[in-house]
Amino acid sequence: MYNYKTQPYEHQRQALTYGAEAKNYAYFMEMGTGKTKVAIDNACWLYLQNKIKHVFVIAPKTVYLNWLKEIKTHSSVDPNIWTWKVDSDKLFNFGGIDQLNFVLMNVEALSHKSGQKWLESKLIKYGLQSMLILDESTTIKNNSALRTKAIVKLGSFLKYKRILTGSPITKSPLDLYTQCAFLDKSLLGYDSYFVFRNRYAVMHQVDMGGKVVMFPKYYTNLDELENRLKNFSYRVRKKDCLDLPDKVYVQRYIELTDEQKQMYSDLKRKAMTIIHDDTVSFSNKLTEVLRLHQITCGFLNTDSGDIHEFKKNPKLKELLNILEETEDKCIIWANYVYNIEMIKTKLEERYGKEAVVSIYGKDSVKVRKNAVERFQSDDRCRFLVGNPTTGGYGLTLTAARNVIYYSNSYNLEVRLQSEDRAHRIGQGAKVTYIDLIVKDSIDTMILGSLEGKVKISAKTLGEEVMKWL
Repeated sequence: MYNYKTQPYEHQRQALTYGAEAKNYAYFMEMGTGKTKVAIDNACWLYLQNKIKHVFVIAPKTVYLNWLKEIKTHSSVDPNIWTWKVDSDKLFNFGGIDQLNFVLMNVEALSHKSGQKWLESKLIKYGLQSMLILDESTTIKNNSALRTKAIVKLGSFLKYKRILTGSPITKSPLDLYTQCAFLDKSLLGYDSYFVFRNRYAVMHQVDMGGKVVMFPKYYTNLDELENRLKNFSYRVRKKDCLDLPDKVYVQRYIELTDEQKQMYSDLKRKAMTIIHDDTVSFSNKLTEVLRLHQITCGFLNTDSGDIHEFKKNPKLKELLNILEETEDKCIIWANYVYNIEMIKTKLEERYGKEAVVSIYGKDSVKVRKNAVERFQSDDRCRFLVGNPTTGGYGLTLTAARNVIYYSNSYNLEVRLQSEDRAHRIGQGAKVTYIDLIVKDSIDTMILGSLEGKVKISAKTLGEEVMKWL
């Protein structure tokens, strides 16, 4: 009997029941169904059974710091929690500590020798007392990537392993091999990726400018592969979770590039000076605030009127990662025309023009009407990109199962109205709302402002505060 700190939904209870004692297990739980809580409960259960003392959590940069909050919320024991840093090795002395220890590490660190060597040294010493949780395990789906090879190798030092992802297959059933090989190659029955590939795919050669590349022509024996997976995995989608809330809120935290950080810092100092200058007009002060917001969104309108586009845009990259995690239709709200057009172009390049429609100021009423009709009824159309001020009122977009806020504004009405485009009469499924947030930036200030407005409204009307806050 396990005493939960926070009560699980029925599908979470089932997931823990199936996976609790396994040495190697996969939680293939769709985004928004609470796989992080299941993994934390699993770790606590094994600790209470004296099976483990340490838990290493490996997750993307945008996700791994979320584990801090999730562990504090759901852990049924009082754990120690460390966040990995290259120069903080002295903190990781587990000897004599009679507590469960969580170590949080971003998967990107394992693309470098320093991160690999550090983790290997710990797993050699503590692996037989440890569990490793690989969150968003599709980060190791590429069989030939050095990071994938390093993580699969590290798995051999551990007694207990878990992989978490909502979409284990993003492009091909062959994506499964390295994710499952990290757990144990024997689970799928193949020591070699190429033998595995030959069993489940018929390949053909394509000449790519003098370089011959192998691509799957079609897949075979998939019923057999499905049956193998069932022996060591638990699969659930939102549509199967009858007791899940109608609205599920998720936050993804973004880290700016060095170029963005420097420009943000410089512009912040300038903005503070202007904001505190009583001789400067409100509109000029607002312009400086908006520029800070633009930097977090991947561009900047300069004083000369030109647009400075950052070579790397981590927020856009994370948006594309999220879209790889789901097969459902998605609404993407962004506040700036530049972002809407950039996102639309990028999605058209990746998924084809038929997959994307837009709703924003430049679109005529007729174009917007056609966009809504296509999004609602055309299976080929997966993405609607729009401005929440333009598209967030009056429209019915119940085909969406995910609503992603690339950016927010200070306007609470716009936020609530844009949420309700997907969650309204005619919506028979659960909807996941995802905020992309640059931590300790104007993004968090905007969400804090919205939170304050919601609390005041809820207190006045005697309503429950929104869960996403």
